[in-house]
Amino acid sequence: MGLAIDHSNSDATAEALGNDVRGLRKSRGLTLNELALKIGRSVGFISQVERGLSSPSIDDLRAIAGAFDVPTSWFFANESQNEAELGLIVRANSRRVLGTAETGIVEELLSPDLGGTFEMFRSVFQPGAEMHNPVLRHTEEAGYVVSGNLKFCIDDQWFDLNEGDSFRFEDKPYRWKNPGDEPAVVIWVVSPPVY
Repeated sequence: MGLAIDHSNSDATAEALGNDVRGLRKSRGLTLNELALKIGRSVGFISQVERGLSSPSIDDLRAIAGAFDVPTSWFFANESQNEAELGLIVRANSRRVLGTAETGIVEELLSPDLGGTFEMFRSVFQPGAEMHNPVLRHTEEAGYVVSGNLKFCIDDQWFDLNEGDSFRFEDKPYRWKNPGDEPAVVIWVVSPPVY
């Protein structure tokens, strides 16, 4: 068994970790049993982690992160946060980050956790980056272009979005490309959460 993470000093931290695991599991459409099978643990263990009653080991967290295809660091973003702010406030320097400039998009989670009915991201689309294949998620999504230019395709129809423009769609395939020479920044809301 791996080294355990000490969440005992903060019930709020354990609860936030549990919300993250539950949110990721539900967003991926997995049952407790399916996640337990993926990581080689019992349904009871997963349930206790999700309810903040049990602290997973580092090895367990790595397995959970692998099952959801997120970095293990995803679960540590709130570790240094003021206990009173957990689940309520996200400081600019402690956002959880997915992706890299090399992948063409960097997304920062603006929502405090994945426990709610929606999630909010700050997405930065790199110059020249493109999503070639459409993605269809069974979600309602909306966005606001903070800066830059983004070509956005919803259900095979392309739109040229500029600073100040916004969009919303539900259950439709989409893709994007940044044809400009500057990053495009979009605040993106997704319901239900997908990460």
